[in-house]
Amino acid sequence: MIPQSHLEGATLSPRGPVSQAVLERLTGHTDTLGTTVPERPRDPADDMLHDDDLQAALFFLYASFTGSVPGLDPRLEWDPELIGFRDTLERAFEQRLREVVTQPDHPAPTQADVATALFALTADDDGPSTARFLAKRATLEQAEEFLIQKSIYTLREADPHSWAIPRLTGRAKAALVEIQSDEYGGGRPDRVHAEIYARTMQGAGLSREYGAYFDDVPAVTLASLNMMSMFGLNRRLLGAIVGHLAAFEMTSSIPNRLTAEGFRRLGFGAEVTDYFDEHVEADAVHEQIAARDLAGSLAEDHPELLPDIMFGAAACLAIDGAVATHMLDAWSAGESSLRTGARS
Repeated sequence: MIPQSHLEGATLSPRGPVSQAVLERLTGHTDTLGTTVPERPRDPADDMLHDDDLQAALFFLYASFTGSVPGLDPRLEWDPELIGFRDTLERAFEQRLREVVTQPDHPAPTQADVATALFALTADDDGPSTARFLAKRATLEQAEEFLIQKSIYTLREADPHSWAIPRLTGRAKAALVEIQSDEYGGGRPDRVHAEIYARTMQGAGLSREYGAYFDDVPAVTLASLNMMSMFGLNRRLLGAIVGHLAAFEMTSSIPNRLTAEGFRRLGFGAEVTDYFDEHVEADAVHEQIAARDLAGSLAEDHPELLPDIMFGAAACLAIDGAVATHMLDAWSAGESSLRTGARS
């Protein structure tokens, strides 16, 4: 049994017996999951969104597909045992999401009506705002914690949504490619959004290596990324990943402006604020494309996907809200939002 796996800059520690068994298998320390994965009957009182062990296991399984961390044996990407176990975890995860996310009303499956419904859904979102807190009140330590929490997704920004590209056709596909082209820098490596965020981390004195802070972030932060990965990697959830991206883009521009103001207030310059400044303008454009040309067109062409488009959008708001609630509750109590309270 390996207590933890140090993978070239990323320190991935299992958080319980399930993630331990998965990590051992993915790193080639065991030949099979077999009975090493304990049975975890799902108790309705359990909240998978905050289960460190299960969310870490999902993170490891998705990392095998994305290649986001080195050290995981690429020959095991399509291992039938691992795929079967991932499916078991995903079904429990999806069930929990559908329990906690309020399904919004379904508009008519037309481009205009879906876009209007999505704008209304995001405008009515009254979840907690870390951006407002950062703009006015956050300490330097809290701002650094925000960057660490955000790094779990943003150092791989856009990748989970890109899984949808080969599954779309026509107007929706063209719209997603237009958005993702900007996310990947429009052909300029230095403007790839994940690379800009890496420079933000470096400018703030933090590690730019993906996964360097895996051990520090709580289960709910992993759940936010895992939800995107699950939506993107499962063709049956195509509507959900499209709805998620739409809500993600539609709630980005103003929060990024406020976040940039907060980092400037704390004395940081363009080396840190460039990422947030970039998204103020880019996402103001992306929100229109995502709502109308992507989600609206997909619903119009495939009305059967409308329920999941709306579910994906609502899930984005709900789970990102849960992450924000975790951070703000910790800071209000004078505590760290990180599992260890440390920065490495």
